[in-house]
Amino acid sequence: MTEPRQKTDVRFSDALLAAALVAVDPAGLGGISVRARPGPVRDLWTGLAMETLAVDRPVRRMPANISPDRLAGGLDLAATLAAGTPIYAQGIIASCNGGVLVAPMAERIAPVTAALLAIAMDEQRVAPASAEVHAFDPARFGVILFDEGEDDSERAPASLLDRVALHLDLDGIPISAATAQALDARLTVDEARDLLPSVTLPDEATDAVCAAAATLGIHSIRAPLLALRTARHHAALHGRQLVTAEDLAVAARLVLAPRATQIPPFDDEQPEPAPPEPEQDPEAGKDEQGEDDQPSDPSLNDIVLQAVRTNLPPHLLDDKTPDRRRTAGKIGARGKSGAGQENKLHGRPAGSRRGDPRAGERLCLYETLRAAAPWQRVRRAQTAGSVDPPSLRSKVIIRREDFRVKRYTGRRVTTAIFVVDASGSAASQRLGEAKGAIELILRECYVRRDQVALISFRGVTAELLLPPTRSLTRAKRSLAALPGGGGTPIASGLDAAWSLADHLKRQGQTPLVVVLTDGRANVTRDGKGNRPRAREEAMLAARRLMASGQRCLLLDVSLRGSADAALLAEGLGARYMLIPGGDSSRVATAVSMARQDLESTLR
Repeated sequence: MTEPRQKTDVRFSDALLAAALVAVDPAGLGGISVRARPGPVRDLWTGLAMETLAVDRPVRRMPANISPDRLAGGLDLAATLAAGTPIYAQGIIASCNGGVLVAPMAERIAPVTAALLAIAMDEQRVAPASAEVHAFDPARFGVILFDEGEDDSERAPASLLDRVALHLDLDGIPISAATAQALDARLTVDEARDLLPSVTLPDEATDAVCAAAATLGIHSIRAPLLALRTARHHAALHGRQLVTAEDLAVAARLVLAPRATQIPPFDDEQPEPAPPEPEQDPEAGKDEQGEDDQPSDPSLNDIVLQAVRTNLPPHLLDDKTPDRRRTAGKIGARGKSGAGQENKLHGRPAGSRRGDPRAGERLCLYETLRAAAPWQRVRRAQTAGSVDPPSLRSKVIIRREDFRVKRYTGRRVTTAIFVVDASGSAASQRLGEAKGAIELILRECYVRRDQVALISFRGVTAELLLPPTRSLTRAKRSLAALPGGGGTPIASGLDAAWSLADHLKRQGQTPLVVVLTDGRANVTRDGKGNRPRAREEAMLAARRLMASGQRCLLLDVSLRGSADAALLAEGLGARYMLIPGGDSSRVATAVSMARQDLESTLR
């Protein structure tokens, strides 16, 4: 007969206990962070927890993309336009005073939303987001953060995680272990609320918890404070007015263990046995009360640390490297997409700003009306003696300074435009190496969402063989058979690169032109074989690219280096690199370095 999975049962029982602790005083503990993907286990815990939390306290649900006005309160546009004077509506934070704010998809909470929540949790009050209002509403509340991120790179905001006492991880708990058990302390929550103000801490409790936090590598001062509050809540749930070692052990297990960044040392060394002493009278070993000497009870510090040792985060047990969490963040950052940038027409909505829609930006009607609404009474008074008919005077008066345009943010997409010399007898080799480099770059850029394009010039013209794409399959299919041979119309290739780069810039992308050639132009734009004129046109096309501010990289694919290629790189204002034969791995490395330099410059 197999033994039951005690570890899993303890995890789910602790999750239920955490809900009961928060139900006593949500604002006192800050709330709970639940890291779990949607599933039956999370649904079961949520249902049981809400039965306790929502008995007599407000519970509000907050969308991840909520606006600051809806969260903290702001102008009621309809009422303001009707009354002609500013009228403000209460936000979600104020409406859940004394209760709990539930935040699904917490890993997607915007920084401004996290900041408003953190300030309200610290000050226990909230003011409308509008700068014109200075009145505050009480806001004592806790939050439940449902974190559905797949790895450490997707986490709820650190400012909120630091303010919630309890961090739960329900992933990996089988539904068979998470049985539909009732919360043990549900019937005692009301009594615990009345008892909580009178619960006291022993003198040594603060020292023990702070020492444990330092041993575990926890640097936030909030962690030991929240642990002590959790111990008081646990004592109140069990009807005790004095916090005991059991309460501190539970608090350490629930609050300190999930925050640990290093493994506490284990004291496995046993003291050396003392030398035998001469026989003494049996009564001599008794103390003043006549009792035999007994081993001393474990200290409170040892009890707290032992409770943490049995519930350390799995990543600490898997990898004992002290700086693992910091290095993991750096490694994960390499796979993220490019840096963020503001865009006028595309991307994720990021509020609004004052602007003129005639400049090609999108008008934000709501924010425009919101900016004009408080001034309607004044403006109507100013136009009272106008000759406008009454029907026009009753309309909303909007002036130029009221216009608000939409702001968008998105990830900066870098497109590497390969301009490959496909002329001459070595064309097949150069094209093959360029194809290999493109495939290598696409494998690297798949997560970054960057793109690659290929322009080939040969004979009398240039051709776009691969439009901008991030699909490796499409690239392999398009580049399966690459034509080569003929003359070298470098000017036509650079013209095609300028046209494509300009098009990508208009779409908000960041192009990088990579030219693979030996620089020996011999065909003019009109397809005639005139070497001096072809070189002159190539230099003019290169200078136009440089004048447009386009970042370029020239890879000299000749065997020993070409003076013509170096001169062309100077005209482009490009970095010059000699890569004989156009080795694909070296080309991919050079492009990756150039792209990183470009992104760092744009930041």
